[in-house]
Amino acid sequence: MTKGKKLFATLVMTTAAAAVFAEDVHVAVAANFTGPIKELAPLYEKETGDKLVLSFGSTGAFYAQIRNGAPFDVLLAADNETPKRAVSEGFGIAGTTFTYAVGKLALWSSDPSLITDDPKVLLKDDVKHVAVANPKLAPYGLAAHEAMEALGLKAGVTPKIVEGDNIGKTFQFVKTGNAQAGFVALSQCWKDGHFVGGSGWIVPQSLYNRIDQDAVLLKKGEKNEGAVRFLKYLKDSEAAARVREAYGYGSAQ
Repeated sequence: MTKGKKLFATLVMTTAAAAVFAEDVHVAVAANFTGPIKELAPLYEKETGDKLVLSFGSTGAFYAQIRNGAPFDVLLAADNETPKRAVSEGFGIAGTTFTYAVGKLALWSSDPSLITDDPKVLLKDDVKHVAVANPKLAPYGLAAHEAMEALGLKAGVTPKIVEGDNIGKTFQFVKTGNAQAGFVALSQCWKDGHFVGGSGWIVPQSLYNRIDQDAVLLKKGEKNEGAVRFLKYLKDSEAAARVREAYGYGSAQ
């Protein structure tokens, strides 16, 4: 067999092997990580041949679905408590949890001149609605309430609050102007070192408890080699680190 034919045969065998071992990986993704995972998914799929099937929503709602048998292989949570709970209740695999991102809170408005470095703008009469995620379902909502309390704004802002059941809906309230401002995930309005449209203020992390966002391999994904590959990629690859940084996330390292 000539050298060219041997090379071609090797390529065919390699491609066939990749096709055999490629997996569909069903991933439940916390709404705040929508932008990063949409950017990361095609890079991962090209490298591995796996297919990521992504669903977006609130961590609390996802966990209720997982307990009721939802077919997810991996959970990318907006907190670190839910993955721990998944393991303790038998829905997650022990030893697979890790912090894939540290979330940051932002005060944001689609109005480019509204938000400066003074959050007291929320008390102005022309700010009639302030969007905040449900603190019982969304860690960013809890962080927003902690920050408002620390800033002494909670009493004045509470009557103005419009509540989303996840941070994705909360962001939409602000983006569409149904709320003049809102507390959202920095990743939703930030890219490559600056706010993408509107105006915003990065809430100092001293004003709320750190938002460690943990991943976990779920029981359904235990034998899915693609799910294991994806978690390793998310944890260790330079591409994942680069995307996290671009969207303003902190690192657990």
